Amino acid sequence: MKTIRSKTGVRQLKKELASAFKPDIQLAILLQDWTDAYNVGGMFRVADACGATEIICSGRTPVPPDPQISVTSLGNHRRVKWRQIERYEEAAQQLRSEGYHLVAVEIAEGAVHYKEYNYPEKTCIVLGNEVNGVYDKVLRFCDGAVLIPMAGKGRSLNVHVAAAIVAFEAMLSDPSSSSSEPENG
Repeated sequence: MKTIRSKTGVRQLKKELASAFKPDIQLAILLQDWTDAYNVGGMFRVADACGATEIICSGRTPVPPDPQISVTSLGNHRRVKWRQIERYEEAAQQLRSEGYHLVAVEIAEGAVHYKEYNYPEKTCIVLGNEVNGVYDKVLRFCDGAVLIPMAGKGRSLNVHVAAAIVAFEAMLSDPSSSSSEPENG
């Protein structure tokens, strides 16, 4: 085995893998009141990598063209659709009215292991503030919650790292195995 180093070789491999695997899920990601623009930039990279349809920024969440977002997004902030809805409760309501099933990534009552959740065809992953998590005001609009078990002493991962884990699990899941009203949380 040998590492592929040429841009052409990498592009060809990406093309082959992309054509072999097309996610059956429409995935959106709600960033509730994030404060760190570098995390937002990292989230744009994650969203692009997992094929998310859009990022919704709410509350104080920094938005492009913030230079710190550009640094960590490596240009993905120009490829991934995004919108800003100032009030996070309004953002959650809007996404529900658009038919999204909202799943909080949070240590919350009724939360289940992220691998055990039935992610529907139209899922929005809700990611809370870096320090305070998903606010109760937003949790009220969520259809369920997932958590990532931690083996060490730390309580959580960096928010965009946690988002990547859950987003890829949702993307790889089979939405046809879940009903329109999943029995979660």
